[in-house]
Amino acid sequence: MQDVTAKLGISRSAVYDWMDIKSPRYDSTFPRPIRLGRASIGWISADIDDFITQRIAVRDRHGQ
Repeated sequence: MQDVTAKLGISRSAVYDWMDIKSPRYDSTFPRPIRLGRASIGWISADIDDFITQRIAVRDRHGQ
């Protein structure tokens, strides 16, 4: 989680909001985590990199 939040420059709560379908901040394009243990999750680094690349592409398409 620390690596994900640092790489994206967002808070831990923002990550959980993006994953929560009931949240107004839900983002269906955010990569799904993988279960690492009973109480821990993680992400594949390449999935996070792809997510960032997609965000850049959207920004560039919309000139933002």
